[in-house]
Amino acid sequence: MSDVVETNPMRVAIVGCGYVGIELGRQLASDHEVIGVRRSDEGVTAIESAGFEAVQADLTDANALGAVPDPDAVVFAASSGGRGADAAREVYVEGQQTVIDHFGERENAPDRYLYTSSTGVYGDHGGDWVDEETPLDPQTDKTEVLAEAERVALERPEKYSTDGTVARLAGLYGPDRYRLQRYIEGPVTEGYLNMVHRDDAAGAVAHLLTGSHARGEAVLVVDDEPVSKWEFADWLATQCGRESPPKQTKDERLADDSLSATARRRIQTSKRCANEKLRGLGYEFSYPTFRDGYEAAIAAYRDENAP
Repeated sequence: MSDVVETNPMRVAIVGCGYVGIELGRQLASDHEVIGVRRSDEGVTAIESAGFEAVQADLTDANALGAVPDPDAVVFAASSGGRGADAAREVYVEGQQTVIDHFGERENAPDRYLYTSSTGVYGDHGGDWVDEETPLDPQTDKTEVLAEAERVALERPEKYSTDGTVARLAGLYGPDRYRLQRYIEGPVTEGYLNMVHRDDAAGAVAHLLTGSHARGEAVLVVDDEPVSKWEFADWLATQCGRESPPKQTKDERLADDSLSATARRRIQTSKRCANEKLRGLGYEFSYPTFRDGYEAAIAAYRDENAP
């Protein structure tokens, strides 16, 4: 990961401090004061176990957010828990508005604000490449909410002279999220995977946040090599000492009448995400491709399944 370039220590509040947020806090804590904000007791315990301060608060409750000391920077890294568009709106749009307004209206408003978005805002591009110049084309109710949330993150902080940034995260993997069995056992449906290891997702956010990078802009956070699901599954099976898994075309998978409309749209959506902008801003990946990022998981799998 890249070194943090900001020399002056900051106080950073990570709102919705979960999978990426906790790793971000770990990476920042040696040079900056970090406060993780979570609603649940379990979330607070996880933050404290990671070695930095926790505040228990619901991000949709401005009064509860009053327990957070004045931050120099705010990271909004909350999740809607995989639920639908209504839940996503409550968190990503309405929740963001509450957070931005609450901290912006303080006497000492933060200088930086960063929202962790998703590459889902691009929609389907038939496997073609997309980057920050590609127009957004959200194709589900939920991804329309995510696109609206990006506008909130970039425009609303301006009211308080705060610079907003959007980090569009690709598919996250890493500790507790390798999903080896899913690809080893199959069946695997054709399409592309755009991935980023959790440590690099956090590292890229830290890089964007602690320098002068990408103020008022969106940046794709994705590794160097989008890969076809079939190629990835075959590589993973070989590395794990397994036979190649069964595969399905999109048409074969879509023939399942039990698929939800959301699942169908996900299967039909294909793109490859480019990271030239992030690379150009000086970020160096700890795990440039899936081959690097899966080494530890493959080694653990082989050890567990050794004859």
